[in-house]
Amino acid sequence: MKQNLGIWIDTKHAVLIKLTEEGHSMKKIDSHIQLKMRIAGETKKFGRFGSQYLTYEKNRQNRRKLQTHNFIRGLFKYIHKCDALVIFGPSKMKTELKRELDQNILLGQKIVGIHDSGQISDKQIVAWVKNYFENN
Repeated sequence: MKQNLGIWIDTKHAVLIKLTEEGHSMKKIDSHIQLKMRIAGETKKFGRFGSQYLTYEKNRQNRRKLQTHNFIRGLFKYIHKCDALVIFGPSKMKTELKRELDQNILLGQKIVGIHDSGQISDKQIVAWVKNYFENN
C-alpha cells in the first residue's frame, strides 16, 4: 500500500495530509517558534557595559534557529512512514525543511516536489495534495 504525504508548512504550524488507498487523514502540528521574543529584564535593544554595547539579537537568532530545528526534526517521524512527499507553503520554512531532509539520504529521496502556495484553508490543502498526486 503506497502512502503519499503532503506537507503545507508555515512558521506557525504544519498541516500533514496522508493519502492512502482508503482515503486521507490530516494532522496539524504547531511549531512553537516564538517570532517576537522579549527576554526578561531587557529594557532596550542593547545592554551597556562600560564603553561596550551588547545586543540581544544573536541570542534571539540562536533561540529561533534551535526552535526551527526542533520543529522540523519533529516532522521526521511522519516523513519516515511515507513513500512520496510534496512540500508547499507560503514561507521559507519549506526550503529549510528540504535542507534538513537532504542531509538524510533516505528522507531526501522521498521528495517529489516543492511548491509555493499562499494561505489556504484545510479543505483546499487536502484538494491540492490529492490533485498533485493524481496528476504527477
